[in-house]
Amino acid sequence: MEDYAIKISDLSKKYQIGQLKSTSLRESLFNFSKTKEENYFWALKDINLTIQPGEAVGIIGKNGAGKSTLLKILSKITYPTSGKVEINGRVSSLLEVGTGFHPELSGRENVFLNGTILGMRRNEIKSKFDEIVDFSGVGNFIDTPIKHYSSGMKVRLAFAVAAFLEPEILIIDEVLAVGDADFQKKCLGKMEEVTGEGRTVLFVSHNMGAIEKLCTSGIQLNNGMIQTIGNIQEIITSYMQFNTSSVQRHSIKERRGNGALIVESLRITNEFGIEIHQIKSDMNIRIEMDYSIQNHAFDFSRLIVGIGIKDFNGDNLLLHHNRLTGQLFNNSQVLGSHKIIFTLDNLGLNVGDYSIHYSVMQDTEYIDHSDQVLTFEVTSQFPFNYQELPPKSSSKFLRRAEWSIE
Repeated sequence: MEDYAIKISDLSKKYQIGQLKSTSLRESLFNFSKTKEENYFWALKDINLTIQPGEAVGIIGKNGAGKSTLLKILSKITYPTSGKVEINGRVSSLLEVGTGFHPELSGRENVFLNGTILGMRRNEIKSKFDEIVDFSGVGNFIDTPIKHYSSGMKVRLAFAVAAFLEPEILIIDEVLAVGDADFQKKCLGKMEEVTGEGRTVLFVSHNMGAIEKLCTSGIQLNNGMIQTIGNIQEIITSYMQFNTSSVQRHSIKERRGNGALIVESLRITNEFGIEIHQIKSDMNIRIEMDYSIQNHAFDFSRLIVGIGIKDFNGDNLLLHHNRLTGQLFNNSQVLGSHKIIFTLDNLGLNVGDYSIHYSVMQDTEYIDHSDQVLTFEVTSQFPFNYQELPPKSSSKFLRRAEWSIE
């Protein structure tokens, strides 16, 4: 038996970009000669990697870095263009909602089907069946066809099957984000238990807190290639430094309103007014809104200006506007540019991705509104420029949301 769980040698995977359509023999010959390298996209390029038995490995990178492609190849869902993968042990993977389930079969039948695919005997599967059902929480629906399950139910059952049927290698993609917070906590606890038993875990996530808690080593991918390999804290640090624009500005194109007041930009700063690009979950931040008055004759006294923060599911987590603080506009507003500052102490958001939107309204009429202007990531790590900032007061900060016009 070899002393590795997974060994990857010179692994590459490419996909054709688009499809060349031909309507004649002449075009077919022309397109055939046109099939050059620029018509292909390399999802992975020259990956060399060895993972030891019992290792918990976090795989991180931006969207499109090649993480999911790598896991699909390791799970034998797709095959590489070139290179070699050697795996010692039984692999169970959870990559997408419903992967490995037959929609027409019941939950019970799918548990036994998955176990059989993993090479387990029926008695082995039966011995784990009650634990799987109990963990997944779908006991009342275990004899219902999978096609009638919600996405959350599918994920809960799929994770329970993957974890409890005791594979030597467990591969988990970001799909756990579909579950609710309590189930995610249960999953992380189970994955810690799995690694404690000496089994190998590969975990892809944008949740740096979960990666740091579960994994001991990490791999950072970028544009289909390995950027860094090493200790998980070092990998997270490298990733955060590499992605200095965790706060992303979007041009305000899809806006609606009558245009009497126009929001020109939003930005996130720390409590000292310095623009920041990484946010820690308990930081005090300010959201600065630059706007311009287009019609000074407009009645501003009834104006409501607000911001909102949404999670990756699009659910509103925070809504704040000037009327909450009793601060009103007046009709002495002059044409030109102005600024509004929303102050939020002890942000209190979980690790993850969020977006900011704004609304300017009078009564029920939109003056200016846009659904997504900024996206940002909350991390468990301190921002890299944090130590360069003025020190915080030693006094306790109360959670507050203030609003001011400049």
